[in-house]
Amino acid sequence: MKKWFKRISVFLLIGFIVIQFFRIDKSVPEYSKSNDFVAIENPDKNISSILTNACYDCHSYETNYPWYAEVAPFSWWIGEHVEEGRKHFNFSLWGDYDAGKKDHKLEECISEIEKNKMPDANYVRMHSAAKISDEDKNNLLAYFQKLRSEL
Repeated sequence: MKKWFKRISVFLLIGFIVIQFFRIDKSVPEYSKSNDFVAIENPDKNISSILTNACYDCHSYETNYPWYAEVAPFSWWIGEHVEEGRKHFNFSLWGDYDAGKKDHKLEECISEIEKNKMPDANYVRMHSAAKISDEDKNNLLAYFQKLRSEL
């Protein structure tokens, strides 16, 4: 029994080491920082802080990867999550969106926040700074609604 346990352990260790060679792509495409949501909309400090702490890691090119993003298979999950987040809405590309797309993205933000889907619960568990109070949530919703009405 010990012999099988040792063989399985060695096999798993070798497998773990091998998968470390399959890295996620953390490169950032060329983009203009002047197109960023915060740069264009110039929200107050509180809204800006909420966005950068709770949204920007997954929904912009300003991702701050944690140390465990260097360890597969966790890195694969994080890489996929960031890729999906950017695909749905990328704050770094706000200036490239036309008025219709901006309206749609703000509508989605409002809906996701109201349904408590954003910020993502798994993300908040690992990043306490991303947890937003009910008051901050209401302020963010009011801010997005105000922006929609101005489009």
